[in-house]
Amino acid sequence: MDIINFFVNLLSDPRGAIAGWIIALGPLWVYSPLFLIVFVETGLVFFPFLPGDSLLFAAGVFSADGGGLNVWATLIVFYVAAILGNTSNYWIARVFGARIIDSGKVKALTPERMAKLDHFFAKYGGLTIVITRFMPFFRTFAPFIAGTGHMNFAKFTLFNVIGGVSWVSLFVLVGYFFGGIPLVQDHFEVIVLGIVAVSVAPAIVGAVKAAMSSRKKKAADGRTQAQAELDAELAEELELRGAHTATAGEPASGKHAAPAAGQEAPRGAHAKAESETE
Repeated sequence: MDIINFFVNLLSDPRGAIAGWIIALGPLWVYSPLFLIVFVETGLVFFPFLPGDSLLFAAGVFSADGGGLNVWATLIVFYVAAILGNTSNYWIARVFGARIIDSGKVKALTPERMAKLDHFFAKYGGLTIVITRFMPFFRTFAPFIAGTGHMNFAKFTLFNVIGGVSWVSLFVLVGYFFGGIPLVQDHFEVIVLGIVAVSVAPAIVGAVKAAMSSRKKKAADGRTQAQAELDAELAEELELRGAHTATAGEPASGKHAAPAAGQEAPRGAHAKAESETE
């Protein structure tokens, strides 16, 4: 229960969490939980819900003058955490990836998200590692999918460093330069929620598009199936009608049917009979 409360408080109020760590741990050890949270979010596929973006932003706010953190130390700690986290995630996938996927224990690693990441890798290649750094959930799963066979380690490391440095720099420096503005201070929680919403938006849009595409595909498959059944019924009915018509128009057996009793024989046959009599 304590760990759940910890994560709930961290998600809802990262500024309050960092302020508490500064007081409790001091100016040096406060970087330990900051490092650990970013490392775990990016390094362990089981924790994609941790607040990476908002935590970086809040740490940037506290890195301004008088905030209790040093901006260079904050950047370096987060750089190392982000890069090592992705590296750890990559190697976990290389060694245990197939077993983790087959076990089904990572509920967030849905087939839809895996298909989306496969699409990203097919379209953008190594840039997927950079792009997904700015997308919650996907930034946790992208190095995992890369480790299952999409990318060799040297190429992955290059894009991992570029993505990690870009992601950390953006959010920390935005917090550092704009966190001291009174408007930001007065509406910090709203701004954090806005950051989270903007970060999650691509994932939500992608999920909605995938759901709509799946629904359209099912509807199209249903229409195709119904049309196929209708065509089969129509073909069967035409076949039955053709068979009935052929049966009704079939001539009597024998080359020439004998005339019925009392019926006049054909003129040609009568003339032939008279000729033979003479």
